Amino acid sequence: MAEKKNVHVVPNPDGGWDAKREEAERASKHFDKKADAVEYGKNLARKDKVEFIPHGKDGKIQNPNSYGEDPNPPKDKKK
Repeated sequence: MAEKKNVHVVPNPDGGWDAKREEAERASKHFDKKADAVEYGKNLARKDKVEFIPHGKDGKIQNPNSYGEDPNPPKDKKK
C-alpha cells in the first residue's frame, strides 16, 4: 500500500480554499471559506495519521500539526 501524503490547505487562485494532498495536481475538495477547508483537512489528516499543513493567503505555512508518527517531535513536553 502506498504511503499516505500530508494534507495542505492552500488558497485557490480563482478564489476560495483547497484541501489537497502533498504533490497532488488537483484538490481533494474546494471550499469558499478557509475555516471549512481547515476543518476538512484536519479530519483527513487525523484519519490518515499524517501532517496537516495550513497556508495563509501569501502561501506561507501557518501552525502545522502532526496527527501521525512525527519524525521530529517537539523537544518541549507540554504538561
